[in-house]
Amino acid sequence: MCRMATDPICGMYVEESPRALKLTRGGITYYFCSETCLQQFQAPELALRRLKRLVALGAILTIPIILLSYLPIIQDVTLNNYLLFLLSLPVQFVVGARFYRGAHDALRSKAGNMDLLIALGSTAAWLYSVIVTFVPGFFGSLSQTPYYETASVIITLIQTGNLLDDFTKRKASEAVRKLVSLQPQMAKVLRNGKEVEVPVEQVQPGDILVVRPGERIPVDGMVVEGGSAVDESMITGESMPRDKKSGDEVIGATVNTTGVLKVRASKVGQDTVLAQIVKLVEEAQMGKASLQKLADKIAEYFVPAVVTIATASALLWYFIGKIGLSFSLLAFVSVVIIACPCALGLATPAALLVGTSKGAENGILIKGGDVLEKLQKIDTIIFDKTGTLTKGQPSVTDVVPIGKAAEKSILYYAAGAESGSEHPLGKAIVEAARKAGVTVPEASNFEALPGLGVRAEVDGREVLLGDPLMTKFSVALDTLYMEAWNRLQSQGKTVTPLALDRKPVALLALADTVKQDAQATVARLKQKGLRVIMLTGDQEKTARAIAQKLGIDDVIANVRPEQKEEIVEKLQKAGRIVAMVGDGINDAPALAKADVGIAIGSGTDVAKETGGIILIKNDLREVVTAIELGKATVRKIKENLLWAFVYNVGLIPIAAGVLVPFLGPGIYQELPFLAAGAMAISSVTVVSNSLLLRRFKPSI
Repeated sequence: MCRMATDPICGMYVEESPRALKLTRGGITYYFCSETCLQQFQAPELALRRLKRLVALGAILTIPIILLSYLPIIQDVTLNNYLLFLLSLPVQFVVGARFYRGAHDALRSKAGNMDLLIALGSTAAWLYSVIVTFVPGFFGSLSQTPYYETASVIITLIQTGNLLDDFTKRKASEAVRKLVSLQPQMAKVLRNGKEVEVPVEQVQPGDILVVRPGERIPVDGMVVEGGSAVDESMITGESMPRDKKSGDEVIGATVNTTGVLKVRASKVGQDTVLAQIVKLVEEAQMGKASLQKLADKIAEYFVPAVVTIATASALLWYFIGKIGLSFSLLAFVSVVIIACPCALGLATPAALLVGTSKGAENGILIKGGDVLEKLQKIDTIIFDKTGTLTKGQPSVTDVVPIGKAAEKSILYYAAGAESGSEHPLGKAIVEAARKAGVTVPEASNFEALPGLGVRAEVDGREVLLGDPLMTKFSVALDTLYMEAWNRLQSQGKTVTPLALDRKPVALLALADTVKQDAQATVARLKQKGLRVIMLTGDQEKTARAIAQKLGIDDVIANVRPEQKEEIVEKLQKAGRIVAMVGDGINDAPALAKADVGIAIGSGTDVAKETGGIILIKNDLREVVTAIELGKATVRKIKENLLWAFVYNVGLIPIAAGVLVPFLGPGIYQELPFLAAGAMAISSVTVVSNSLLLRRFKPSI
């Protein structure tokens, strides 16, 4: 017995047989239900452009087909039918070609799907219409009305639905390209004592690289000379730059902010941390298939049932009813036509269109129906800390005088000393002074000492800022100083002392501050019964301090990017349905791996491309809104599918001739109008029910 795989595009089950359509990429074999899905997997952008052109062609031709079918524009019925035939040809066999390919593949795989049902119904309607057009007396006097508009509307509407679904889906290649672009293209390498610029691909382990302030470090390595602060937030998620000195490791694509570094390359090419992140994102996105669509589940059983009923009704009327081949054939065609799932195909895209539009109004971009399906099932939500729950940049939280110095005086000298600094902590001090209304003075003899701090002269007074400088210049530290220091550090803050003329004056505490809406968001999610976890590359003490403010009990700190993905996977294996909220490159693998990835709009492009949902407004309350909207939209989709299915099932007996014993065979003269009217009513009902989503209002 063959094992069953899942099509990574449509979510249908496919037998892992030798004749199955398959593709191996990155050591993983993917199975496909049709050539259409295989082509979309191989070249998603090309497939999307082709689908846009097909929908445009279908709309251009279907509109006049509808007008000619229901309005007396051309009085000559024969000429009108000929024109309808010509207009419907490209709709049926160009716009609808994918349904025939899908039907062929479904038959080959011995599995019913929507493509087979659509192809069967639209072809039956079209062939019947062709016979009515070119052999008017074939069906006797029972019916001379063609079904061209039915076949064309079915194909065009469902292709439009496919476009709505495909248009919002992110392609994995876009996120991966953005990740790769972060690595510098060139590296400065010391060769024979001279600095030579070479492509980063030519860097070998053991090469000595020179990295100046403002430049990205080309590859992973170890500092052999110099000192600087390196911004590693894109990898670790920690907002505070890390001081690097000889013997410390550095990560490729991180930013050197202050001093000149000489780095010995240790990992290059596919071995670097960035390359591993790229690989993790790509594998997670390709390995995650959409949920099997409910419409296809229905079609899997509905297709054989419809064919069986149509065949049985035809045989019944021919052998038992004794009313001839024409009437029996008409019974078969009528069942297949009326069962064709116009409303069934419209049910999902109609609700998705309204749901995603309502999301956009609330600052939420939702990328596909599969995201909504999973969103309403989540029971665990993981938040990155830096840039997600917090603002992602340091700010001065405490100014603690040692002695009688006033706060504005402290900020005056501290900001003056840091006014020429490029260090993020220095910029935060300058910003705090300006907010306090302090005019920042100019400093003289400014000296940034990597790994130590800042030394400068302000108004003729020597200013020292930085803990290591206190030791270097023998600044005495008293008990009060140490008590305040320990208290601030216990809160997860970075503490830097200020000394004037080598006497301690104050302590300045800096920290990444919590976003205004974070606490309310966490509280609401917990009220909904969700397990909330903070996941961060930051230090344990800092993470715990932030979590305590927000009411988060589960904290996992000191986590590398690849570990974030592993933690998500571990929770999934434990049976949890996981949503991940993040904003940085370091979150990309976890966002891709999670059942639902939610990216903060102010975050990096990579995080946004990887996330299935984007919070455009950078408002964490929209996480709650997204979950509520997901549940409301999926509820509408299920209601629409139920209605569409009931419509099909309810009218099949009529098409099969259940009313003939009471009303006679003449009832089939009205069947075209009955089918068209019922289809219109069904479609209007589905759309109207979807439009009720416009009344959705967030609870927070």
